[in-house]
Amino acid sequence: MSIFSYHLVKMPFTLAIKGLFSDLINKKTKGLIHSEYMTAMTLGSPILSPSRFLLRQVVIFAQWENEEALEKYLKEEKFGEILTKGWHVRLTFIREWGKIKGFRIPEKKAKLESASSPVVAVTIARMKPLAVPRFIHWGRPVEKLVRDHVGITLSLASFRFPNTVSTFSIWKTEEEMTNMVHGHSEMPKPKRHSNAMKERERKNFHFEFTTLRFKPIFEFGTWKGKESYIPSLKLNKL
Repeated sequence: MSIFSYHLVKMPFTLAIKGLFSDLINKKTKGLIHSEYMTAMTLGSPILSPSRFLLRQVVIFAQWENEEALEKYLKEEKFGEILTKGWHVRLTFIREWGKIKGFRIPEKKAKLESASSPVVAVTIARMKPLAVPRFIHWGRPVEKLVRDHVGITLSLASFRFPNTVSTFSIWKTEEEMTNMVHGHSEMPKPKRHSNAMKERERKNFHFEFTTLRFKPIFEFGTWKGKESYIPSLKLNKL
């Protein structure tokens, strides 16, 4: 069964820039289905802030035919060895909304033990260039809602030129995430997300968009000096 992996790693500036223009993970890597290379951003930060585009902080989101293919890549490939110096979580697929090219959505879906189980959400969008100002207007309030939410243990955005934007969030429970999506959380201005979704339905910001929900199965490494971002999930070592 295929698995997904989400990696965060800080790299030398020159290598991080190289990754924006070439595939640091070879597309022909055995066992790789698809990968996205992106630059990390701070959710909710001002567009012109230094924290908006963190060039040395790199995001890799990938799908593999199986866990053995990921293990082999991390242990035997040069860039895989670099990824092991960061943090990553391994994920099994639960649900998808929307569609985006590249990934192969599994027919077999994982199930959470309960609504109180931790869950991971990933969004990826290919932007319409003329819709970017409107997207920023509606999107930044949602970023702040997610960033500040009490149910979050880790959240960030990421970007790849010219038009890919993505978000990543780890939720303590599926229930807290679902409440946020529908505007029922106890945070200030709780309907920021649901209002943005209504605006997207009125006039789409993207020509491709998907929201993916996952069950986390393994967590490895540290990020910004911290480990164990996922409640009740045992930390592993490569």
